[in-house]
Amino acid sequence: MNQDLRTHAQDAVRALRLRKRSLDDDAIDVILRDARSHYAWTDQPVSDALLRTIYDITINGPTSMNCCPARFIFVRSQEGKERLAKSMKPKNVPKLMGAPVTAIIAWDPEYWQRLDFLFPHDDRKPLFKGKDEYIFDTGFRNSTLQGAYFMIAARAMGLDVGAMSGFSNTEVDAEFFADNGWKSNFLCNIGYADESAIFPRLPRFQFDDICEVI
Repeated sequence: MNQDLRTHAQDAVRALRLRKRSLDDDAIDVILRDARSHYAWTDQPVSDALLRTIYDITINGPTSMNCCPARFIFVRSQEGKERLAKSMKPKNVPKLMGAPVTAIIAWDPEYWQRLDFLFPHDDRKPLFKGKDEYIFDTGFRNSTLQGAYFMIAARAMGLDVGAMSGFSNTEVDAEFFADNGWKSNFLCNIGYADESAIFPRLPRFQFDDICEVI
């Protein structure tokens, strides 16, 4: 790797830490601590420019070997929503139809074929070739991570989110990915929430309940 590029990368990280070592409490509340999953939405639209910004934030989150397996379909049109609704449990259909945009968080089983671009300093393709279980585990795990980055990025940009898993992956894949072989992971509604549908936060475990330091 070019030493000048490596030095530049190291300097950039140091400069960032000097500018902003950590988020303040309000920022943490917005992205996680006081953030909520939403089920009802206003009619305020989500622009293409904002979707691109959220993607640009998301794609910089870390993945194993920078494999970036996630693929995103943003469903906004009535036609697209109706296609997607066919795969969903009935109770989730109103959530889908009311949201300005629903993201299909998917992943490409051929993601590892792009490692020559994504991980150019070492040939990692032989780690994957012919190893279907490893391809699946790495792709599914890292696309899930990227889906979580997407949700945090959307919140950071002032949007609300509502992830959903009450749908048939098989039906979504047949409807949207028959030509490219991508696999759906989960769905995420994004937009500006109608807070009247919010109910009290459900319980969470305390640190001592599920954590150990050894």
